[in-house]
Amino acid sequence: MDESRSVASPPAKPLLIFDGECGFCRRWIVRWKSRTGDRVDYASSQEVAERFPEIAREDFARSVQLVLPDGRVFDGAEAVFRSLSSAPRGGRLLGAYRRVPGFAAISEFAYGVVARHRDAAMAVTRILWGSHVEKPSYRLASSLFLRFLGICYLAAFLSLWIQVDGLIGSRGILPAGDLMEAARSQLGGARWTVLPTLAWLSSTDAFLHLLCAGGTVAALLVFVGVLPMPALVACWIFYLSLSCVGQVFLEFQWDLLLLETGFLAIWLAPVRRWRFGAALEPPPVVRALLCWLLFRLMFSSGFVKLVSGDPNWRNLTALTFHYWTQPLPPWTAWFMALLPVSFQKLSCFVMFAVELGAPFLIVAPRRLRLIGCGLMIGLQAIIAATGNYAFFNLMSIALCVLLVDDAAFPLRFRKRAAEDPRAGRGRWPRWVLVPVAAAVLLVSVMEFAATLRLRPPWPGFAISFARLTSPFRSVGGYGLFMVMTTSRPEIIVEGSEDGVTWLPYEFRWKPGDVRRRPSFVAPHQPRLDWQMWFAALGTCEENPWFIAFLARLLQGSPPVLHLLAKNPFPDHPPRYVRAVLYDYRFTDSATRRATGAWWQRQEKGLYCPILSRDMLR
Repeated sequence: MDESRSVASPPAKPLLIFDGECGFCRRWIVRWKSRTGDRVDYASSQEVAERFPEIAREDFARSVQLVLPDGRVFDGAEAVFRSLSSAPRGGRLLGAYRRVPGFAAISEFAYGVVARHRDAAMAVTRILWGSHVEKPSYRLASSLFLRFLGICYLAAFLSLWIQVDGLIGSRGILPAGDLMEAARSQLGGARWTVLPTLAWLSSTDAFLHLLCAGGTVAALLVFVGVLPMPALVACWIFYLSLSCVGQVFLEFQWDLLLLETGFLAIWLAPVRRWRFGAALEPPPVVRALLCWLLFRLMFSSGFVKLVSGDPNWRNLTALTFHYWTQPLPPWTAWFMALLPVSFQKLSCFVMFAVELGAPFLIVAPRRLRLIGCGLMIGLQAIIAATGNYAFFNLMSIALCVLLVDDAAFPLRFRKRAAEDPRAGRGRWPRWVLVPVAAAVLLVSVMEFAATLRLRPPWPGFAISFARLTSPFRSVGGYGLFMVMTTSRPEIIVEGSEDGVTWLPYEFRWKPGDVRRRPSFVAPHQPRLDWQMWFAALGTCEENPWFIAFLARLLQGSPPVLHLLAKNPFPDHPPRYVRAVLYDYRFTDSATRRATGAWWQRQEKGLYCPILSRDMLR
């Protein structure tokens, strides 16, 4: 304010003087002190007023006073901004105060309103921040997040490992070796950038197992906190390598989410060796990118449903179909489907409120941020309790954990984190983080704009850069269940020796036998069962992998048969196979009590023409 004010006996370093009898002042001094550390001293006017007779008593009561080592005195909003400018990267507000027209006047007016109504301001502080207003730290959240990520990677690698031979092995449905041979002839020297996979070194079954095994070991290292940065790099490279050759079997949104989260986690993890239980403060820019990913994930999920034009989402009736039309419903979904329409509509409304509203609380004051975190975790828990979505729900919850500051954890954990002498060390240097963050932010903003159906005139270099990074599958768009399916077509695969008597192949998890109880399978993802759900929504011509699957059944391929629960031809493969399309639906309570059936079905006809062993020749 008035730079002509000064004192004759200035302090050795900046001193911010506040009203010690004001609870609101004491509360916020704690926050400012946590940001400026020992660069600024703080004292109540009741303690030090006698040292500065040049400052009137009413000035101490009216606002804070900042006394600089050169004797100058500032008050009000300017005093606050000048003191905060002593913190690392804390000079933005002071710069705006000095240079942005009108900012100084608005700041001083706002400060005056708060100063005259301190009791009301204190009440607002309690509502929005709770009992902790100091600068938040996220050491424990970062540690917990990395362990969650390790579990997700572990589930992904182990789940794929037991299926990899049948899906993309040499005798699998879509052999990775065939893909690599075709790509090698077409891509030439650009193959590593177009298809960035270690499978260029080898695409044998043994090498695919090596990738899964290496990823499993690396995921365990991430979980226990040993060499987390190298382990995260290995996880990302191995999973990217498998995704590139996994074709339709590794094109799910949670595969993309795992790669994007895993890539960002590389820059979050400590560079140096880490012991189990250590807690390190995450780099703010990387944590911000992970929170931005959480925002895009949640908000996009709600947005795409509303703009899709699907009337079932707009009239809130979508959940009356969801529980029995979702890909692999567990037994809990049967009970949820019986609930009245009014409950389903209310549930749909709450879902939209969480997906579209809670993400904005990510940047809200502490208490609102924790409420938003709880709402998003609660939604994911409900989805996980009524569906089988691999590691998607756990991955989403892991991102939500980053919203929980250390003050929310039990005291004994906070003490251990605070006593860790390496809590602020071992991070990537800024000259590495800033360009990485800028690149990720650019591509993610472009992807998010596309999700929102915006078409801004992106500069040419941005479009080229996005195309260049696209093969690495580490920044993407999200949004599940854009259009709600209102029926459940199911493909039942059958074999026959004579073309008259047909015996069904039973899958492990997807609906087949109407009396078999739907089961929980997540975080494992039976990828063939999932693809059968997608195939039933289209035609066999649109799903050439399905014809390859039938061909493997005619050959009696052991790795493919291992993906199934029941092979009705254990001695030799059948002469014919066919796919019959049925319409499935959950039974009601009376039917299940009378028959024991969880499903009822009605035959619709053949899904594709009958295939025979003669056709293979």
